[in-house]
Amino acid sequence: MSALFTYAGIALIALLPPSWWSGLAVSSALVVGYALDAADGQLARLRGGGSLSGEWLDHVVDAGKISALHLAVLVGAARFTELSPGWLLVPIAFTLIANVTFFGMILNGLLRDRHTARTGQPVERPRTSTLRSLLVIPTDYGLLCLVFLMLGAPMVFGGIYLVLLLCATGFLVLALPKWYRDMSQLGSL
Repeated sequence: MSALFTYAGIALIALLPPSWWSGLAVSSALVVGYALDAADGQLARLRGGGSLSGEWLDHVVDAGKISALHLAVLVGAARFTELSPGWLLVPIAFTLIANVTFFGMILNGLLRDRHTARTGQPVERPRTSTLRSLLVIPTDYGLLCLVFLMLGAPMVFGGIYLVLLLCATGFLVLALPKWYRDMSQLGSL
């Protein structure tokens, strides 16, 4: 159900000209899809974990969503706005950054789990500080969903979307060396 709302919102980005009402429709569909996805994950954890096939499906849908969302922004901007042609590189770059970030996070979890299975020692994960939580807000998917409310003002949307790309890029530039160090400390497979 979450995928239905999410992908409907993504389709609207590419198919409808930007307006306040299309922004509201897109943002609403994305937020509902996000909420349903989060609720499904919480429910699985409360029940003691979901199935491997459910987790696999969730990750596959999320991976598709990440690419489709930014590519829909590219299509919608090319079809309906007068943003400069150079701006069209922004959603292309966002697709790359978002995919590398997602894959890195998923792979970190997989390799930590493999390490735990091999050694019997769980990997200690440091607590997240409040400051770090605040600093990563610009990289949050929920915030991105809300930014689509600004579709009716393409220049404003384009500026905010660019800022979010820059924040996501900064996060990835800082995260990659840390993730590499974390994986190096786990030793060999």
